Amino acid sequence: MTQWMQKLVIALLLGSSTLLAACNTMEGAGKDMERGGQEVQDAAKPGDQR
Repeated sequence: MTQWMQKLVIALLLGSSTLLAACNTMEGAGKDMERGGQEVQDAAKPGDQR
């Protein structure tokens, strides 16, 4: 293996492990965004004065 191929393999392994570790974080972020979207929808309902 050449040196650039070794660096590429290492970068791919690090990147994939980071993505796998971030799954729980992304799930939590998705739930937070969903709740925020729900609040926006609730605020936009006709007749709802806040």
